[in-house]
Amino acid sequence: MKRFHVFFMLAITSVLLAACADDSGAEEEADEGDTGAGGSSGDITIGMRDEMVTLDLHGSNDSASSQVRRNIYETLIFQTVDMELEPRLATEWERVEDNVLNLKLREGTTFHNGSDFTAEDVKATLDRVRDEAVASQVAFLFEMIEEVEIVGDHEVNLHTAYPFAPLPSHLAHTTAGIMSKELIDEDYQAALDSAGVDMTAEEYYEVRESGGPDYEAVADQISEDLGDVIGSGTDGTNHLKLESRSAGESVSLSRFEDFQGGDRDFENVMFRVIPENSVRVAELETGGIDIATDIDSSSVNRIESGESTELIEQESVRMSYLGFNTEVEPFDDVKVRQAISHAIDRDAIISGVYDDMGIAAEGPLAPDVWGYNPDLEGAEHDLDRARELLSETDVADGFSTTIWVDNDPQIIDTAVYIQESLSELGITVTIEQYEWGAYLETLANGDHDMFILGWTTVTADADYGLYALYHQDNMGAPGNRSFYENQELSDLLDAGRSESDEDLRYDIYQEAQEILAEELPTAYLFHTNFAIGVNSDNLRGVELDPTGGVRLDNVSFE
Repeated sequence: MKRFHVFFMLAITSVLLAACADDSGAEEEADEGDTGAGGSSGDITIGMRDEMVTLDLHGSNDSASSQVRRNIYETLIFQTVDMELEPRLATEWERVEDNVLNLKLREGTTFHNGSDFTAEDVKATLDRVRDEAVASQVAFLFEMIEEVEIVGDHEVNLHTAYPFAPLPSHLAHTTAGIMSKELIDEDYQAALDSAGVDMTAEEYYEVRESGGPDYEAVADQISEDLGDVIGSGTDGTNHLKLESRSAGESVSLSRFEDFQGGDRDFENVMFRVIPENSVRVAELETGGIDIATDIDSSSVNRIESGESTELIEQESVRMSYLGFNTEVEPFDDVKVRQAISHAIDRDAIISGVYDDMGIAAEGPLAPDVWGYNPDLEGAEHDLDRARELLSETDVADGFSTTIWVDNDPQIIDTAVYIQESLSELGITVTIEQYEWGAYLETLANGDHDMFILGWTTVTADADYGLYALYHQDNMGAPGNRSFYENQELSDLLDAGRSESDEDLRYDIYQEAQEILAEELPTAYLFHTNFAIGVNSDNLRGVELDPTGGVRLDNVSFE
């Protein structure tokens, strides 16, 4: 079938002025449903490689969870397939002061539970993600917000600690979806009751607003239990609502009849966990699933030539990297990291593992991310230089170590390439494999040597691409799994967040990337293309964005 290549270009001004990673269930046939408002309607089954980590928007930042949750929750601002920003729950937004963003909210919108969407829900959501008791992995996206001021039932002002240019694009991030205050209240109340704290949720909010030791004491008591309700139930305003979840197997969603964001032609959507790429492709060919995500390059020709299958390929804003735990020997030595980085033949990996579906990475940002440094010189493949650098360290004769990977076959193959390359330096590498959820959790604990992971700069802005991965305040689960600490770099990343002058901000990120290219807390590997397979006999209108997100908004049935 026809192969689609979707290319996009982001202008610097579009990101700033338009106010815009770190990776099998029971078989079910998709049955034809009733006729929907948009025409012929039916059910969709999506085969995913990884299981979602949690339904809680603030509980994880992984792509599998995002794929599901983006259909349940709407964001204030919407990011299109072309990475442009459009109104969603916020009908318009305006920076009324350097540190104040005003948002007018959509009226006549209801949550899945039937309650009306108001400014109270926006405040409750954004207050929760910044609550220290929640300890959200995505708090860095919103930490600049100091106050959510309710101006009216459908209007809010977001007061920030400093001017922050990409705030609108952060509000378009999938983890910025708006939950109902009712669900949030229920979650807090359950945590307070479980911890034996004699306090209502509203009383807790008052204590939180005042801050101080009383807040810290209660927050510490309830932290362990927060998220239990939201992690097992949902209440959003988007086109699908939760029906059921079978851990390790599937998540079932059904059409929300009162959705205010336009017509949808589908009735039910099931996300099935099918780890093996070959099994996902086989299910696609036989009609067991309608969409197969995370298609690796070995299956491209098979899907392209299939009578009922179609490949959709998209250039990405993702960077795959080899991470070093810089807190342990010998990776605390920059020359060891540099030696390993020079030993890796990125072009050979792209050709041998990814069949040229990608480009080598010179640094941490993909070329289409605002702030990308085009003059950055990456660590080219040079074994002589690698041996020279290693000879200047305490492990000149080599050492034994490990590389941790998840269950992605191409990542495993990449690790094998690196394993063979490092053997040239006398470095013996053992590859250890983990299931996706356990992989992220284990990496966050910092018990690893090296690991392979990816980071998708979903906001298309350098702040998101660098702050989470390399700022010293974000060690562990938020993104800095290299446990890299560099005060000069962290100061630059802080400055980039607060600088309102576009040119000065650009220069800051150029300097930050130069430090990272020298220090190499991670070895930057490649920017791969995303690809999915679609059953073309059944569906049309499926879209794939540069962040790897499958978009169902315009789906129709053959």
